[in-house]
Amino acid sequence: MLEPFVDPLPSTEPIHPISTYNGMPFYHVSMRQCRQKLHRDLPPTTIWGYNGLYPGPTFRVSRYEPIIVLWTNELPCQHILPIDTTVHGAEEDKPEVRTVVHLHGGVTPDLSDGYPEAWFTNNFEIVGPYFRTKLYEYPNQQPATTLWYHDHAMGITRLNIYAGLAGFYIIHDQEEQLLPLPKGSYDIPLLIQDRSFDSSGALFYPSQPDPPIPSINPSVVPDFFGKVNLVNGKIWPYLNVEPRRYRFRILNGANARFYRLSLSNAQPFYQVGTDQGLLPYTVKVDKLLLAPAERADIIIDFSHEAGNEIVMRNDAMSPFPQGDPPDPTSDGLVMKFRVNKPLSNLDESHIPKKLSYVPKLVPKPFYTERKLLLNTRPDSVKRNIHLLDDRFWSEPITENPSLWTTEIWSFINMTGATHPIHLHLVRFQILDRQSFDQDVYEKNGKVVTTGPKIRPETNEAGWKDTVRANPAEITRIIMVFGPYTGLYVWHCHILEHEDYEMMRPYIVIR
Repeated sequence: MLEPFVDPLPSTEPIHPISTYNGMPFYHVSMRQCRQKLHRDLPPTTIWGYNGLYPGPTFRVSRYEPIIVLWTNELPCQHILPIDTTVHGAEEDKPEVRTVVHLHGGVTPDLSDGYPEAWFTNNFEIVGPYFRTKLYEYPNQQPATTLWYHDHAMGITRLNIYAGLAGFYIIHDQEEQLLPLPKGSYDIPLLIQDRSFDSSGALFYPSQPDPPIPSINPSVVPDFFGKVNLVNGKIWPYLNVEPRRYRFRILNGANARFYRLSLSNAQPFYQVGTDQGLLPYTVKVDKLLLAPAERADIIIDFSHEAGNEIVMRNDAMSPFPQGDPPDPTSDGLVMKFRVNKPLSNLDESHIPKKLSYVPKLVPKPFYTERKLLLNTRPDSVKRNIHLLDDRFWSEPITENPSLWTTEIWSFINMTGATHPIHLHLVRFQILDRQSFDQDVYEKNGKVVTTGPKIRPETNEAGWKDTVRANPAEITRIIMVFGPYTGLYVWHCHILEHEDYEMMRPYIVIR
């Protein structure tokens, strides 16, 4: 057992442009295999990192200032984790190591979105019917928010992200800057992920589910939960803080683990933002639930905690919500705050009540409403295949909204797990959740509701790009499709589900 809270929290490395391209700042990021020390008592671990860093360097950009990024694959030809070649997109005729970068939550043209089949190798070989350039343009037209970039290669996303291919992408704007929120060194991104290690300190990812599949080796697993939590690439780190307010941009970057975060002194979080930017009002929460890919922009006030030590804990079940609770001595620990630094200057920040205007999208009778099933089927060896609307990736596209139309998507979850559903390109609002009778649906395909429509939690009241669709519930979201046409995807962000068919293409047409 590794000792917790012996390593300081790493600061995420900033990245800066190296030149300009067509008048826009130009960045170059290389994916490389490196060795990095993830805990004081572990030998250096082989990881894959953007610019050789795990997590990758942090972009901080300004709204209305587009940038260009050249993504380069310099990884070896052999993967460091087990690949199931029966998974669609990862067959034996494909190179083992393939990457493509998706800016999660980014409003980008489709050629810069990171389509899963637009992967390239370390020789920039591009295979398949969808050609995508490795030179991406990010328009940065959206309001201030915390995004992240990560790998999205077809059939091996779960492995590439687990190996380390993830980083922050933060957009700033004038509205955010004028708010009295903590700034500069008091504005800290936190990437939370779970991992396991073997006795040599190498990343461990299982090659078989439980029970194992003798006829397929390696085999995809239904989900995976690591034994320890890392924050910014360190296992259970600590952060020395001053007795003042801090802003933390928290990202759940885990493959499948949900986090329900709280502080050991029962102090609340003050949430000011969600996936796609500022909330309309600050929301006080005692516990913060985040599914994979969700973000929360929070303030913790240490003003009256001088000399104290506060542990951030996790008590979310795995799988969520029907699984086992975490061990409070391992996966129930996240990090520690030590309020042991002197106040360097007067804390002029405060926690504003009002944050931003968020116009409410209201359903209208003429809006297209799509009823979309979340379900499973057994494969030939009785592994569960998680599906969207009972369709595989390769089936014809069925979601084809027109540019600038508003649609309502209703996710009818027939499975026993909560699925974080993510749509590329668009931001949306959660309308409501409503329970239904699963037995009736299984018998005759009819949706019979069993309770009232429940509005989203107050800290979900802003713009979102990932929504928790709970079991035996209908989750409704509303969004406007734009500003680009083209080919995008929607999927579950439990990466094991996404890789094994719980992802579908959709197209925005003119």
